[in-house]
Amino acid sequence: MSDLFDVLWLNVSPSLKGLDKPLLQYLSKHMSVARWEYLQTKDEACSLDTAVALLYDFLKSHDRPVHLAGHGMSGAIALLFARQYPQKVRSLALLAVASQPTNTWQAHYYQQRLFFPLSREQILVNSVRTLFGNQSPANTKKLLTALTRDLDESPTPHSLFRLVHLPKGGVSIPIFVCGSKNDPVVTPPDLQDWQNFLKPEDTLWECAKGYHFFHYFYPQQVGKQMLSFWQSFTQKPEIIPNSKLSLSCEG
Repeated sequence: MSDLFDVLWLNVSPSLKGLDKPLLQYLSKHMSVARWEYLQTKDEACSLDTAVALLYDFLKSHDRPVHLAGHGMSGAIALLFARQYPQKVRSLALLAVASQPTNTWQAHYYQQRLFFPLSREQILVNSVRTLFGNQSPANTKKLLTALTRDLDESPTPHSLFRLVHLPKGGVSIPIFVCGSKNDPVVTPPDLQDWQNFLKPEDTLWECAKGYHFFHYFYPQQVGKQMLSFWQSFTQKPEIIPNSKLSLSCEG
C-alpha cells in the first residue's frame, strides 16, 4: 500500500462520527488525514480484539508507521493497537481517554443504571446534558438518538452485568493526551493520572472547556495542539498535501 495518508483517525462510534468532522476538516488543511471506521453488526459479539485485528489487517501493508488518533473508545482501541503493534504507529493522539482506557461515557451510563432507579431514557437524557451542556430541545432529541445508537453499535465491553477494566499504562511511542477541564467522564484527576505513565517526549494538554466532546466545540484549539505535538518530534516538519480517505470495516 502506498503512503496515501499520514494521520489515521479511528472511529468505532458510527452514530457520533459527525462530532469529529470539524477537527478533521481543520487537520486536513495541514496534513493528509484518513478515517478508519469499525461497524459492529447487531448479531456480532462485542470484542475490542476484533477491532484491533481489523485495524492491523488494514495497516499491515502500509509502507510506514502512521499517526493514530481517536476520541473516547476509539482512542482506547488506538492505544490497544499501539501496545500490540508499536512498529506500525508513529505516535498516538488520545482525546478524552483516561489512564484507565475503558473509563468511557458508556461506563458512566452503566454505573448509573446500576446505582440509580432510573430508566434507560432518563439516564440518556441526563447524559446529553452532562456530555454536551445545555442544548435546545431539537438538539437534545438528536443527541439522545445518537447516544442510544452508540450504546448498541459501538464495541463497548461494558454491560449491566459487569464493567470491564484494562491495564493502565502507555507505550514506547510518543503520546499526546488531551481532555477538557469540565469533562464529567474523563475528569481532570483522571487526565492527570496519565502523568504516572508519560515519557519526556509525551504531551498532556487540557482544553479550558467543551465537556466530553470538546474537540467538536473547539476544533481549532485542539487541532493546533495536535499539529504542534506531531511537529515537536520531527526535525523537519513536513506538510503533506491535503488528501482525505474514508474507510469502513465491518466485523
